[in-house]
Amino acid sequence: MTKVKVGLVQNTCVADKQENLEKAISGIKKAAGQGVQIVCLQELFTSLYFCDTEDYDNFALAEAIPGPSTDALCEVAAAHGVVVIASLFEKRAQGLYHNTTAVIDADGRYLGKYRKMHIPDDPAYYEKFYFTPGDLGYKVFRTRYATIGVLICWDQWYPEAARITSLMGAEILFYPTAIGWATSQDEDTNTEQYNAWQTIQRSHAVANGVHVVSVNRVGYEQDGAMKFWGGSFISNPFGTVLYQASHEDEEIVVHEINTAKSDVYRTHWPFLRDRRIDSYQPITRRFIDES
Repeated sequence: MTKVKVGLVQNTCVADKQENLEKAISGIKKAAGQGVQIVCLQELFTSLYFCDTEDYDNFALAEAIPGPSTDALCEVAAAHGVVVIASLFEKRAQGLYHNTTAVIDADGRYLGKYRKMHIPDDPAYYEKFYFTPGDLGYKVFRTRYATIGVLICWDQWYPEAARITSLMGAEILFYPTAIGWATSQDEDTNTEQYNAWQTIQRSHAVANGVHVVSVNRVGYEQDGAMKFWGGSFISNPFGTVLYQASHEDEEIVVHEINTAKSDVYRTHWPFLRDRRIDSYQPITRRFIDES
């Protein structure tokens, strides 16, 4: 099928893990009531964004994948015939953790996981303390409704990740995300940052001729020091924003896209045809400081 109803669940989060999970499941059910076929949840949706501090107690939030959260999501996926994209804190083994997204097909089958490849370390985003970089490579998942690629938050800034995932056959790129503004920041900086974040992802849509769905959390966390900016959006393969969510409110959005548009855009703007793959070897170097 080429016409697919994609959905996003943009939520606020609280400290209670079970409450967040139940809220996300409620959002999936509401989206299913609007006919959604593939629904994406925000990054690390079962908790507050805990990476603002380096605190060993936070490792208790992690779980196995598959595990309790995926079991609950498999049940709701099967009951409503929807594909679920669920970003979770994975405990792989004692002392080994990943920022991981599980993909569940519309019949409730767990299809697999993608582990976040690019791990940031910035003030209030101390992810390197918690997460081992992904070791599964880039992934696509052949679901009932479409072949999808999943990347996670900081992966958004890397055109290489979007390109490789698209070359593997992804028809839609999904980005579960947790990003916000420091409340001490001025409005001009806020606007510039959001525009950069959206622009880089829209550019992935254009360069690869695919739809992009980016899902962010919303609301104040970190004792009011951080405002997660929401602004989840859906872009077509030419970078046109088909829907943009609020910076303030929780939203459950369902929007129909047509994956056949990729063929039209890729034919008329044949970036994949004209790639000079013979010339790209230097991209594997950290920096080209020697001739």
